[in-house]
Amino acid sequence: ASGLDARPAIERFFMHDGVPAVDAVVSLTGFSLVGGPAYNDSRAAEDILARLDVPYVTAHPVEFQTLDQWQSDPRGLLPVEATMMVALPELDGGMAPMTFGGRCGRAETATPCAGCDGKTCARNMVPHPERAAMLAHRVARLVALRRTARANRKVAAVLFNFPPNAGATGTAAYLAVFQSLHNTLTALRDAGYTVEVPDTAEALRQQVVGGNAARHGTDANVAARVTVDAHVRGQPWLREIETAWGPAPGRAQADGSGIFILGHHFGNVFVGLQPAFGYEGDPMRLLFERGFAPTHAFAAFYRYIAEEFGAHAVLHFGTHGALEFMPGKQAGMSAECWPDRLIGHLPNFNLYASNNPSEGMIAKRRANAVLISYLTPPVAHAGLYRGLLDLKASLDRWRSMEPDADAVQRNDLAALVQAQAAAVDLAAADPAWTDPVPEIDRLGAALLELEYTLIPHGLHVIGVPPNADERAEMLDAARVTEPVERARLEALLAADHELPAIVHALDGGYTRPAPGGDLLRTTEVLPTGRNLHGFDPFRLPSAFAVQDGARQADRLLARHAQDGKGLPET
Repeated sequence: ASGLDARPAIERFFMHDGVPAVDAVVSLTGFSLVGGPAYNDSRAAEDILARLDVPYVTAHPVEFQTLDQWQSDPRGLLPVEATMMVALPELDGGMAPMTFGGRCGRAETATPCAGCDGKTCARNMVPHPERAAMLAHRVARLVALRRTARANRKVAAVLFNFPPNAGATGTAAYLAVFQSLHNTLTALRDAGYTVEVPDTAEALRQQVVGGNAARHGTDANVAARVTVDAHVRGQPWLREIETAWGPAPGRAQADGSGIFILGHHFGNVFVGLQPAFGYEGDPMRLLFERGFAPTHAFAAFYRYIAEEFGAHAVLHFGTHGALEFMPGKQAGMSAECWPDRLIGHLPNFNLYASNNPSEGMIAKRRANAVLISYLTPPVAHAGLYRGLLDLKASLDRWRSMEPDADAVQRNDLAALVQAQAAAVDLAAADPAWTDPVPEIDRLGAALLELEYTLIPHGLHVIGVPPNADERAEMLDAARVTEPVERARLEALLAADHELPAIVHALDGGYTRPAPGGDLLRTTEVLPTGRNLHGFDPFRLPSAFAVQDGARQADRLLARHAQDGKGLPET
């Protein structure tokens, strides 16, 4: 009953004298906290939610389809629903988006659904009993996380094989995993957690990856073993798993009579190694082919974390794992979706590279993850990278020029392209091109290849901000020259925001939202340690911009055809 601005209700009912009086806030509107379905003041929402500092769970009904249609649609939510009821609340820092009800849509003469009296069923909004119960359980676990003392709180830190199925145990994109994990365990111990921290990152790595691995013939230390009998009795989706992978315990990470749980216990923190996808060389097959299921080992791993270890929260450590890519809907998960089944009621936090919001959204929307961004290291030779961006922009200008453009303007641009290409060793500085067209075509292909081969300079370490030289290099590459702006950004880069963010998130606090992207393109990614969001519908191009873009594309393709070329292949 708070209208389109929930702030007055929050201040009146959820806070007493400025102090939070609740352990969580659940929005069932499917709208923005401030602004409703067609408008969003995310900055105002962030301010009030940060003051409240409790988990902000954003659940939604299905609005533009019936519950039966949602249940049978492999997409789950329709695009308009995903935009309005998932993407907009993400701008506010919303977490754990899930469907809890919607329009029944059944005829009055049909058998009434659960939660409906059968008389006005066709147009009523009704709860979905199983999804509503799951929402309640998840909120209860968030509350339990907040109320459990740090010394008694159990956390499962999950490491990956990245890239999937490449045999790279305990790795993640742009991240020095074991040094970052060592710093994280140290921070948790210093914050009051019951954690046994090895002396060094290398000692930590040896305990996780080495240990008794040789004795069992596994990729890492065996922390526990789930017997076939326990797996069969405790796995509710056993029939589906056996249809895909054969009888338990399967072949992956098993010895014929049991399933190995890989990792190591460090007091109340279990560092576990997520099992592989199961399809060597084709991990995405699991996601895109219907009727598949995770391996026995994969399902047993998450059940062990939740039931045997008794974790209060999961911290997925880096970009990225396999959980969010398991079979199921794209958004608006159901009880038949494997990411939803595997994560269950557990609060899920995921350290994620700040420059990868697109895949991060998959983890948020399919596995209920709160993303905690980490800084990506500068690309090797940041000056070269910046130069390539400049060259790419000039090539785009060249391609968009009208066929009858002024000759002087074309020659000037060609000279600029040649100079920029020479600066990054892709062309000779002289003599000047007499016919720039073939040279520019060659540059386009070379630039595309380089974009896929650039590598970062080193790996980022959680808890270790860039040093003075690295900060200067990053800001120079981002072309931040205005003194006041540079001094703000310099201070943000110099401080560690990521370890405090991990500790705060595991306390059940509110993680502020942040846009994702490359620091060289947007400094808004700073500070890191915030909950990434991706698509901002309010930044869509205007109708005029779309029309103008289409007009320019038509002219570009017409010129391309005039030159005797086919349609572009990239």
